[in-house]
Amino acid sequence: MSRLFIHFYLDEDVSVIVAKLLRSRGFETTTTLDAGQLGASDAEQMEFAVANQCTIVTHNRAHFESLAKEYHTAGKTHHGIVIAVRRPANQLAQRLLILLDNVTSEEMRDQVRYI
Repeated sequence: MSRLFIHFYLDEDVSVIVAKLLRSRGFETTTTLDAGQLGASDAEQMEFAVANQCTIVTHNRAHFESLAKEYHTAGKTHHGIVIAVRRPANQLAQRLLILLDNVTSEEMRDQVRYI
C-alpha cells in the first residue's frame, strides 16, 4: 500500500530534534536511534530505508549520491534521498515540512532532492 505523505528516516548525522519537530506536526519520522541502526553503514541505512518505505534524510552528500547511482545502475528502487545542508534543527525541519507539503511519497520514489 502506498502512502500519501513521505515517511522520513533520519540518518545518524541528522539531529533527533528534527524528528521531534516533524512528529509534533503529525508526520511519521524515524531516526537511526529509534530503528536500532546506530553505527550501521550508509549502505545498511539505505537498505533499512528501502525495506521500510522511507525517504532517507542525510547530510552525507558524497556517499548517498554514490548509493543513488548504484541503485539506478542495478535497476533497484528506493523511496527517495534528501540531502540537506547542515543548519539548525528548526530550519531543517521547516525545509522538510515544505517538501511534505509539495511532494507525495510516490513522487519521491527514486529521487534525490537537495535542501
